Order: sequence, then structure tokens, then C-alpha cells
Amino acid sequence: MDNSPSEQNKTSFGSRLGRSCISFAASVQEGFRYVKAFFVGQVKTITARNEQEASEAELEATKKQVDAADAAEDIKNRLKNSQ
Repeated sequence: MDNSPSEQNKTSFGSRLGRSCISFAASVQEGFRYVKAFFVGQVKTITARNEQEASEAELEATKKQVDAADAAEDIKNRLKNSQ
């Protein structure tokens, strides 16, 4: 195959498109994890038997939301570094 400029642009465009799709998928996954953590935290808070359990449930939900954001950012950073 000849490495003409048009073939390089196609590869470059395809590569960028692939990275964009993976980045979008990471963002969607982050959103789902965030929403799941929110609802699980709300259920645990509502069903808590005392104030300590309610506080622990809220803290756990917040931690899971932060973990979801961190995981998505990690994926996006790895994509940027692979360019």
C-alpha cells in the first residue's frame, strides 16, 4: 500500500473518531455510575435505622460518585496520552 496523504488523513480521522467514541462511552458510563450511586445512596439513607447509618450511606454514595468521575477521567487521560 502507498502511504499517500489521503490514506494518512483517513487513518487519522478514523483514529480520532475511535477515540471520540471511547471518550463518549466513558462519559455515558460515568453518568450511569453516578446515577446508580445516587439512587443506592438515597435508598440506604431512607432505610437507615439511625443517623450514623444515614451518614455512612451518604458518604458511600458520594465516594462512589467520585470514583465514577475518576474512572472516566482516567480513561480520557489514557486516550490523550496514546495520541
